[in-house]
Amino acid sequence: MLWNASAINGYAIEASDGRLGTVSDFLFDDASWTVRWLVVDTGKWLSGRKVLLPISALGHLDQKKEEFSVRLTMQQIKDSPDIDADRPVSRQMETHVYDYYGWRPYWSTGLYMAGYGYLDGFGYPGGLMSVSPSAESRRREERIAIAHRDDGDPHLRSIAAVTGYHIHAVDGEIGHVEDFFVEDADWSIHYLLVDTKNWWPGKQVLISPGSAQTIDWAHKLVNLNVDRQKVKDSPAYDASTIVDRAYGRHFHTYYGGVQPSHPL
Repeated sequence: MLWNASAINGYAIEASDGRLGTVSDFLFDDASWTVRWLVVDTGKWLSGRKVLLPISALGHLDQKKEEFSVRLTMQQIKDSPDIDADRPVSRQMETHVYDYYGWRPYWSTGLYMAGYGYLDGFGYPGGLMSVSPSAESRRREERIAIAHRDDGDPHLRSIAAVTGYHIHAVDGEIGHVEDFFVEDADWSIHYLLVDTKNWWPGKQVLISPGSAQTIDWAHKLVNLNVDRQKVKDSPAYDASTIVDRAYGRHFHTYYGGVQPSHPL
């Protein structure tokens, strides 16, 4: 199911023995456009401390109660590595968290490795860690892992921080990032919601991460590989649009990409 990241922000996080806090942000991998961590604000419980929870720890999502369950105890969370979630998260920091919980990290092959969800992502039952990636997906993840290792400490990106970034087509600006559409089966980012009010008043458009050629973190820009007219002629979107499998098929066909293989 696709979710607006902004809609999940603020959801409660329930441990097996009590409430941990609320979702305050998401960290995504800018190579695969996949959410890797939830940032949880523990509020008064841990005096405002924020903790990182790997997506693999999430259990049931209760839309009516607006909460996630996690298969951890409050004591486990309390004793977890103290990480400054407001600063860039390095691979070493991630490793400390995974080592603490005794889990294999997402960059290891063969376990919990979501790929480019908007191209050929794969789901796994319950949104947890029972995945059997294809050979091609495995090779791609291995290449990403090698690239990350060679870069030293690749940083994850905050959805809260990237919200508001300007979007530039090849021939000019089209607007800014307003929200993210995330598939909860594998937590891949399928679309960026773009507010185009300064270019195309009163309109919003969806952009696939596959169209994002580069991201200029210093200047807070997302540069696309398509022109403005291509965006303007793309499948219509407004708040009433149902972004389902049929919409996704039409959208990805228009942009010449491969539609997602797992359910929208």
